[in-house]
Amino acid sequence: MIQRNVEPLILAGLADSPVVLLVGARQTGKSTLIESPAFQKAKRRFITFDDANNLAAAKADPAGFINAYPEPLTLDEIQRVPELFLAIKASVDRNRVPGRFLLSGSANVLFLPRVADSLAGRMEVITLWPFSQGEIEGVREGFIDAVFSAKLPGLKTLEKWDERKEVRRRALSGGFPEVLARADGERRNAWYGSYLTTILQRDVRDLSRIEDLTVMPRLLTILASRAGSLLNTADISRSSGIVQTTLKRYLNLLETLFLFLELPAWSINVGKRYVKMPKAFLSDTGLASHLLHLNKERLIQDPALWGALLENFVGMELCKQIAWSKEHPQLFHWRTHAQQEVDLVLEAGGWLVGVEVKAGTTVTGDDFKGLRALANDAKKRWVRGIVLYSGSELLPFGDNLVAMPISALWRLG
Repeated sequence: MIQRNVEPLILAGLADSPVVLLVGARQTGKSTLIESPAFQKAKRRFITFDDANNLAAAKADPAGFINAYPEPLTLDEIQRVPELFLAIKASVDRNRVPGRFLLSGSANVLFLPRVADSLAGRMEVITLWPFSQGEIEGVREGFIDAVFSAKLPGLKTLEKWDERKEVRRRALSGGFPEVLARADGERRNAWYGSYLTTILQRDVRDLSRIEDLTVMPRLLTILASRAGSLLNTADISRSSGIVQTTLKRYLNLLETLFLFLELPAWSINVGKRYVKMPKAFLSDTGLASHLLHLNKERLIQDPALWGALLENFVGMELCKQIAWSKEHPQLFHWRTHAQQEVDLVLEAGGWLVGVEVKAGTTVTGDDFKGLRALANDAKKRWVRGIVLYSGSELLPFGDNLVAMPISALWRLG
């Protein structure tokens, strides 16, 4: 079994918090993780609400259900029984012993009505995304902490490594465990088709009253085609035929299911006019590739498609690494009305690192224009600017500006 880099975070949470909630999209490996030997040492009782009998019993008498089992308890697919949160709150308030409840869910229950406040101060929340590249390679990435450090560490040398070919393969594959176990492209597409059907027929119906479920795959496809671009809801409304008020509800639902996320804009200088619109990312580039029917040949023929998919890939790798980094930064993008922009901005403790993503194999000084502009805006808060590109060398481009291979995401630090 592939080691998950958030495992130590969950164990640490159980050591001092009464409740730990592990959330993430369906099929990211939550159940496999929380049933692993590391969590069985405490002899936790595992109950899943995918079981119809457990589901019916918990809904009928939430408090009685919680009190009926010896602790510690692991409750899987908790989003299907939001009624349990108040019962868990009452039980925790009577006895705040750490590690009593380990919960997992395929939806962000903090977005659900009456749930967000019920366990405030009593629960630690950890997100499990599809596999990171470091997890696939068997390492715990230190890229984020490395780029915030005073001096960059060295880059591990790889023999017989074709950066562009390898990164393209990884972006097309994505990180869902079941997909990575299938070498055949047709079998991977079959899995994604079944996956989306399950999401629509089950999770969407559980969380929202949407009559026309056929609109959701179409909306996901439109979002995939705009990955790494500004989220213009008016334009998406026109393209999809979904009125804006309904569209915003659908976007919230897709975000609740961890299939889509909005990357907010960063700003500080009140004297400048900034673009405040968020960027759109799909949570997995393998899913985006399936929706857009992408393959190696299409990406080679259409550099714009590859550039957008690559930015989504890099953005999600950083999202995953944020969970276990010491710096634990927030992730943004930056753009001004004067067309100055930086693809990704990491902010930790007021300090800033800018990241530009470039699909090409060469880098010039012009590729650092946006980073220099952001550095001028950030002033003393600036740490460094990085261009991630498809070459093989780590190249300095002036004071606190450096170009790195994209694979530095899992090879640096």
